[in-house]
Amino acid sequence: MIATFTARFTKIDSGYMGELIEWPEVITEGSDLEDCRRMLEDALHEMVLAYHESGKEIPASNAALTEPLAVEV
Repeated sequence: MIATFTARFTKIDSGYMGELIEWPEVITEGSDLEDCRRMLEDALHEMVLAYHESGKEIPASNAALTEPLAVEV
């Protein structure tokens, strides 16, 4: 089964922090955006394995499209 989660990347002093909106336990950092994407994907795979091994239910994924919306304030 394929599940889709929403990743959020935030610029931090050491590079980027990546986290999943629907699954806040999946969080990581990377030296640049591409590194952070790889690290977040790896963290997600590891968390799925850990949840399966412990019999926990995987949080519901979100198939919604998200995008930024800019407005002058």
